[in-house]
Amino acid sequence: MSKRSGLMVLCFITLCSQYLHAQARLMGIEEMFSLADRNSKSIQGYRTGREAAVEAVKAAKAQRFPDIEATVSASYLGNGRLWDRDFANGMKIDIPHFGNNFALEAQQVIYAGGAIDSNIEMAELNKQLADLDLEKNNQDIRFLLIGYYLNLYKQKNQILVLQKNLELTEQIIENMKARNEQGTVLENDITRYELQKETLKLQIVQVEDACKVINHRLVTLLHLSEDTVILPDSTLLDRHISVLEKKEWQEIAAQHNIDLQQAQLEIEINRQRVRMEKSKRLPKIALVAAEHLDGPITIEVPVLDNNFNYWYVGVGVSYSLSSLFKEHRNLKQSKLNVRRAEENYDLAKEQVGNAVQECYVNFQTAFTDLHVQEKSVKLANENYSVTNNRYENGLAILTEMLDASTTKLNAELGLVNARINILYNYYKMQYVTHTL
Repeated sequence: MSKRSGLMVLCFITLCSQYLHAQARLMGIEEMFSLADRNSKSIQGYRTGREAAVEAVKAAKAQRFPDIEATVSASYLGNGRLWDRDFANGMKIDIPHFGNNFALEAQQVIYAGGAIDSNIEMAELNKQLADLDLEKNNQDIRFLLIGYYLNLYKQKNQILVLQKNLELTEQIIENMKARNEQGTVLENDITRYELQKETLKLQIVQVEDACKVINHRLVTLLHLSEDTVILPDSTLLDRHISVLEKKEWQEIAAQHNIDLQQAQLEIEINRQRVRMEKSKRLPKIALVAAEHLDGPITIEVPVLDNNFNYWYVGVGVSYSLSSLFKEHRNLKQSKLNVRRAEENYDLAKEQVGNAVQECYVNFQTAFTDLHVQEKSVKLANENYSVTNNRYENGLAILTEMLDASTTKLNAELGLVNARINILYNYYKMQYVTHTL
């Protein structure tokens, strides 16, 4: 284990010791993503939506099967009455009181103008949209987790830096007290360093409180026990980062960005709606068959107390004449929706391209910031060493020493933030291209 990793683990143990009931859990990014996939309520909701879309496809395909309907009825028939055309000479007609009816009818559509196929294709496209919605939600949850996770990592690293400077300040105070006894350091100088020590302690408490807030958000998203204390992977900053050219990131976005895929699907869905509107202006052809068993036979007078069975098969053709003057408006609207979907796709391409460009620039800036911070830490350490040596030899005043210490602290915090900022921008590049 490296010295840095050892300090990180020691810091985590110190933080967790404040809560005896807490359950410390060392967690890497991949494990965090896996937990989110299993436990996130948001992801589960979109997963259920996808299952519903799968069933919708099956339901659309079921429309290809024949329609079969069976009816059975029993009834009580009252007596009839017979009149002349002028309603004179009325007479009672006895009718058997028990009536029965059985009917079995089947219809198989053989041509519907493409409506059934369009419905199936629409269901398939909606299923693809549900898949993309699930994946996009997954990407959103992962990026949200990454933000919390890296922020938690940053805060805990800040605690390390603050504790290191606190130890250094305490050491200086001890040295100054010894020199005060020798009469070479004023009591006021010690007081000012004591003030700096208390300031560092306050900053540590503030950062620890921020860690608690972030930790709570993480365990809530992952649906872990509230007592869980998440410990980020101490080797995170050693992770290899793929440095690609802007053109390569743009190509990845064009291939994987979910917004673009959804916009393309919207075009196809609206094209299917055009086909469905066109199908309404075409005839429908179906094979039909029926079997009937009725009794008694009431179309005869006197009524025949018999069962009458008959069946038929044939071809049925239907055509909606009103579609010639009613559906053309819907068809025109559907065609305009196709054009709007195509325009939305072009707009989405522009937005994704701009987002990749912005993230790439920020990614490159993060590397520049890291180099600057590394140089700043080196210079700050050199300045602190020189100033401390001069102060011990009486060649520098306390204010210079305090400035050097503050500069050193800020430089070290800036370096930690710069390293984590590179990781954040890298994951943001993956999020924008939807490859996270």
